[in-house]
Amino acid sequence: MEEQTSNNEQSKTFSLVSFDFHGKAAEFWRIWIVNVLLSVLTLGIYSAWAKVRTMRYFYGNTELDGHRFNYLATPLQVLKGRIIAVILFGLYYLTSSLFPVVGLVLMIALLFLFPLFICSSLRFNLRMSSYRNVKFDFKGQYGQALVNFLILPIASVFTLYLALPWVLKRIDSFLISNVRYGDKQFQAELSTTKYYSASLITVFFMLIAFALFAIVLGMVGMSFAQFATEETPQFSWALVVMFAFYIIILNVVGAYYQATIRNHIFNNTEVDNVAKFTSSFDFVSLAWLHLSNLVLIMCTFSLAYPWAKIRAAQYAINHTQVKLSDEKEKVIDQLGEPQTAIGDELANVFDVDIALT
Repeated sequence: MEEQTSNNEQSKTFSLVSFDFHGKAAEFWRIWIVNVLLSVLTLGIYSAWAKVRTMRYFYGNTELDGHRFNYLATPLQVLKGRIIAVILFGLYYLTSSLFPVVGLVLMIALLFLFPLFICSSLRFNLRMSSYRNVKFDFKGQYGQALVNFLILPIASVFTLYLALPWVLKRIDSFLISNVRYGDKQFQAELSTTKYYSASLITVFFMLIAFALFAIVLGMVGMSFAQFATEETPQFSWALVVMFAFYIIILNVVGAYYQATIRNHIFNNTEVDNVAKFTSSFDFVSLAWLHLSNLVLIMCTFSLAYPWAKIRAAQYAINHTQVKLSDEKEKVIDQLGEPQTAIGDELANVFDVDIALT
């Protein structure tokens, strides 16, 4: 399948190609269990090697147009960043415990540093990623991140969150438009209307779902009133059913929003003169994927986590396609300097990591 497009009065051909994922659950399970055991035995030190092994496995098993992706970070890069991040977090926690006022000041300072952590994390992860020996990059600056990740979300509170869909669209636009593949820029033409319609439908589904949840909760209350004086496990089972119903609600509603926005983002994103993307996530199958993975992990006490992760990667790959230009090999790699993982690990340790879809 081909389509013709014009840029600077020159016709370019785009060929539709699909991703291929070669990862196997059994293979990744062996890597995962070794990572877990060695991380525990080394008190977390091996976790840097575990992260790199995991990233390299998924990158190396993802193929596009006959070429596989590469993860370039080394364990020592990750370990150094992780040590510094943990030390800084420890100092923050100790200072906050001993001097609450100073801790409050540090908390406010950290709030303004979070956008910096986000940019540093994205920059490191992308610069450690390559395809056809060309690295990715992130060019987002602190000022832009401060506005999109801190100022606008706080301001949306004063609009009773009516501006939140617009804010989420700005965040996604900021993230995508600042990604580079070599010397080529990612471009996204996102629609505010799409974000509002997806948000309104999600809220509508949520209201209906929680109305049903309230009915179930009332039935549980009646069951408790009836059997409270009897030695019977029926109330316990009612709580299990109620909790399961709650999880199903969140997964289905969340899957609808995720699938809708993910498809919109991919279908309206391209790399200048290099690639165009398509996504075909279906919220029903996505909700089933999330729910079945969750049940599997819970029932196996997390031993099925590798299988769930492989299933999720396979689903994303199977529902993503790329139209590659005949000029795809003309991309120039502009990165050569060594990178540090400090920003990445700071984002992780303070739980503000942001990942691209």
